[in-house]
Amino acid sequence: MAGMSPLFRRKPSPTAGAPQPAQSSEPAEPSEYSENHLVTLIRKPGCHLCDDAQLVVEKVCADLGVPWEGKDITEDRRLHDEYWEQIPVVLVDGRQHTFWRVNEERLRKALTDESK
Repeated sequence: MAGMSPLFRRKPSPTAGAPQPAQSSEPAEPSEYSENHLVTLIRKPGCHLCDDAQLVVEKVCADLGVPWEGKDITEDRRLHDEYWEQIPVVLVDGRQHTFWRVNEERLRKALTDESK
C-alpha cells in the first residue's frame, strides 16, 4: 500500500456506522432556528453517500444551531419500506427535503427561510 497514490487512500470516516445523536453537533450559542426546526438524516451503515450527507447535515446544523437526528433504515421497517431506494434521505421538520446528495446551500436556505 506504500506505493498507492494518496488520491486512492481513503480513511474510514469516524462517523461511519451508527448515526450520531443530535446533541453531538450543538453549537456554543443557541440560535433563532434551533427551536423551530429538526433535521433528520435517514441512512444505513456502510453507505458512503450517507457519510457524505451526514457531514453536510452536521456542518449546517452546527452553524445554525439546529438539532439533528440520525435514523438507521435497518432498524426501522417503516423507514426501510418508505426510503430504501432513496437513502440517504434528509427530512426537515418531518417532511422530505432531499435524497442521495445533500446540497449545503439548499439545506441552509430551507432552515433559514422565514416564509415557510
